[in-house]
Amino acid sequence: MSFYVVVGAGPVGRETARLLGEEGHDVVLTSRSVGSNALQNVRTVQSDATNAAELARISRNADAIFMCAMAAYHRWPTDFFPIIDGTVRAAEAVGAKLVVLGNLYGYGKDAESPLHSDLSLDPTSKKGTARTIMWQRAVRADVPAVEVRSSDYLGHGAISSFSLVALPSILEGKPTAFIGDLDATHAWSFTKDVARTLVAASRYTGEWGRAFHVPSQHAPSRELIRATAAMLHREIPGTRSYSISEIEALGMHELIEMSYLFDKPLLVDSSDAETLLGVKASSLGVMIADTLRDHLA
Repeated sequence: MSFYVVVGAGPVGRETARLLGEEGHDVVLTSRSVGSNALQNVRTVQSDATNAAELARISRNADAIFMCAMAAYHRWPTDFFPIIDGTVRAAEAVGAKLVVLGNLYGYGKDAESPLHSDLSLDPTSKKGTARTIMWQRAVRADVPAVEVRSSDYLGHGAISSFSLVALPSILEGKPTAFIGDLDATHAWSFTKDVARTLVAASRYTGEWGRAFHVPSQHAPSRELIRATAAMLHREIPGTRSYSISEIEALGMHELIEMSYLFDKPLLVDSSDAETLLGVKASSLGVMIADTLRDHLA
């Protein structure tokens, strides 16, 4: 069995640790506020990924380090760089492969859909630039690196535009507003599928220094809203799209620069992950049910 370190104890990090632990591997799940857990073969260790020496000590003899840590959304341009730099330096110190959790922001708003994983990064936002620099730092490492890129999350405990903006109104059966064109097809990534892709990517035997897209489901936001309401046996009186001024008034300023992702179809080609890694997307119904796990009593 192997030894793995998962940096970041959010929904994806914990699920990645769970999958590895249930396979019989020795796993350390670490973050600044990791807490306790009852996961099989998983130890939790509180640490700060910006401290490369500390992370290297924890990761001694690790086969791979999974970088699943998250910075506060409004602080990506400042807080993410020390995290990725510390993680890369720790991986180099112990000779561990590096598996990075990323997203689609780096392709920029002018990228043609569907997005392919070998598409050049051309960010048009501060957050996209941050993600691009993170991957550039990882791929320059002296150890093999691979990035797994996801679209907007669905799943239990996931913090996403959908869970923040639309889900509260759906849960109360109120008129629901969301961002962008509600009838534009959009890619939705399930946190459990993200973790499965990360684990599968860590075993990829081809050439590293590349990215994989998480196999995702595609549905317009309006369809997702309706399907979520139906699973709750609720009727939504109406759906509409927020204006930029309304988003600002709600204090959700950080969503504005990324709202272009919802203004037109966002399709993701994940055929390489499906073929080379053997990962398939869960059904939209499964994704919604897991998102609503605490609300389906």
